[in-house]
Amino acid sequence: MPARPTGTTVPRRQLGRHLRELRSKARLTVKAAAEAMEWSETTMWRIENGHTSMRGHDVELICRIYGAPAKLTAGLVGLAKETKNGQSWWHAYGDVIPESFDLYIGLEEAAERLSSYQSERVPGLVQTEDYARTLIRADNLGKSDEEIERRVQVRIQRQALLTRTIEPPQVNMVLHEAVLRPVIGSSEIMACQLARLAEVNQLENVSVRVTPFTHGLHPGIMSGQFVMMQFPGNGDGRPSEPTTIYVEGFTGALYLEKPEEVARYEAAFASIWESALSEANSTNFLDQVAKDFRK
Repeated sequence: MPARPTGTTVPRRQLGRHLRELRSKARLTVKAAAEAMEWSETTMWRIENGHTSMRGHDVELICRIYGAPAKLTAGLVGLAKETKNGQSWWHAYGDVIPESFDLYIGLEEAAERLSSYQSERVPGLVQTEDYARTLIRADNLGKSDEEIERRVQVRIQRQALLTRTIEPPQVNMVLHEAVLRPVIGSSEIMACQLARLAEVNQLENVSVRVTPFTHGLHPGIMSGQFVMMQFPGNGDGRPSEPTTIYVEGFTGALYLEKPEEVARYEAAFASIWESALSEANSTNFLDQVAKDFRK
């Protein structure tokens, strides 16, 4: 039977999202899936919408019904165990949940608005293939070329959400100049990457701003880098999921959703946004740095 919801909502929201997708691929209705599990349709709806947590053995059973592969089943069982953690959730890579099971992607795809500040590298959503390959190879020493390429393609395929025809998200990102200056791979790779940033800044739903070194102390130095994800509203006007802050670390990622935590990051991003160059001036800045790399 499903367990009572406790702690953070992130793991069970992701669990529900994956189970809904698996059910759809198996071409089962909510009613048919509920009958197979001897549950009510309401229970199935609550699970798929992240309102109810699940026990590990129930996840294994439903994954067998849906024909889920073993690696995905292992990841979903791990998610079920994580639903009992506290409200601020630290997910250690490769711990309970396999490292290859990317939790962030589901949240990113569901978000209505993505607001981020980056001080170390270009965000995955706007990386070129060569830039992404350089980073992924450096972070996965010992992995085969096939595995490196698979991860590169997963990252590149994510970028389709920027131009999808149905409700693409609004993406607002601020990049510190420190992101733009280091040579990642080669000068040519960097020039192409900066040209890509200038290109996506022309999309109606994407705004890229730059904070140059000359701005000195600014709010992003205090907050550190983060991504804030806001989700579409329900019919009653309330958000379908709580705003979630994602903070990536070297050995794992922190997911924050307490209202007081979110409010601090909302205020931080507003200040960071206002302190950065305008979109037009940022595009000019990117073009100039790209020219510097091509010299």
